[in-house]
Amino acid sequence: MKDKRIETLANNLLKNSVKLQEHENILIEILGEDGISLGKELIKQAEKMKANPYFNIVNYEILREMLLNTNEEQIKMYAKHDLERMKDMDCYIGIRANTNTAELVDIPKENMELYNKYYNLPVHFEERVKHTRWCILRYPNASMAQMSHMSLENFEEFYFKVCNVDYTKMEKAMEPLVKLMNKTDKVHIIGKGTDLTFSIKDIPAEKYFGTYNIPDGEVATAPVKNSVNGYITYNTETSYNGITFNNIRFEFQDGKIIKATANKEKEINEILDTDEGARYIGEFAIGLNPYVENVIGDTLFDEKVRGSFHFTPGDSLEESDNGNQSSIHWDIVNIQTPEYGGGEIWFDDVLIRKDGRFILKELEGLNPENLK
Repeated sequence: MKDKRIETLANNLLKNSVKLQEHENILIEILGEDGISLGKELIKQAEKMKANPYFNIVNYEILREMLLNTNEEQIKMYAKHDLERMKDMDCYIGIRANTNTAELVDIPKENMELYNKYYNLPVHFEERVKHTRWCILRYPNASMAQMSHMSLENFEEFYFKVCNVDYTKMEKAMEPLVKLMNKTDKVHIIGKGTDLTFSIKDIPAEKYFGTYNIPDGEVATAPVKNSVNGYITYNTETSYNGITFNNIRFEFQDGKIIKATANKEKEINEILDTDEGARYIGEFAIGLNPYVENVIGDTLFDEKVRGSFHFTPGDSLEESDNGNQSSIHWDIVNIQTPEYGGGEIWFDDVLIRKDGRFILKELEGLNPENLK
């Protein structure tokens, strides 16, 4: 029996997210093997649209074996062939469906740096992000359900509700926030363990409504690179290279993270020392998906939590480029709903959101009850 939810998701991905056209080439990449059913549906629908679908399956256990004892030459060769294929693509859909999210956790740090620098940076950040219409999503499996402390059945119900939200309605509601951010200079964020000031003057704001990520729901910009001052204490867990961090606190001076603490202080500072841009912020975004209320340990969901914002060390987005470049882009989430301690966001000395709810009349359409 066909799952209509998968058909709906595939249709939305092809027509809304990447806007696939007749005769175009699309790469459907499955990271792990639990996303096969969605991959099949995407290929079927792409062919009906008279496009040319291609696929690639990455097994994380095999990838781990290669990365354990890899070298720069090997990674460059691995990237060379995938980069040539990516250059032939008009569109890309990446389905992340690995059964063990910690599969790469014991890869030596220097090897992961080689992988990020010589594979992820050229293949994905430079080619796929800049030269294709792309979308990344997770696929519901037992690993994600367990991570979210849900049964698989309940997690699937949550997943499809979140991913198949009415993005047309969301896009329209986002427009007043985009306009406001585009005329804003000073941002002041206050919360428990947080007091940040920075400028977003002349950095374009962009709305994301299922165009790059599923699930989606955020409006993003970036700070003027050297304008960030103060401190932030993130109140959610986050993972990077398979390592889980919590109690992260950054102190800023003239844009740079001058002090970073966390439950794993040595590891977090090693990440921030990856390159010069890793200690500067590449993105400031406000989370808006009405069905995502709490973090589940997965960035694609967590950065969309309603009433949240994320403040991202590393590479800036092409659409909201503040000039910062890095091989990392680490979306770390802070939630400002009352359950997480509350908080305020001010634009040019005007309070626009308090405890996770927009209080300006023109922004009320972005509150959860109005997006469902």
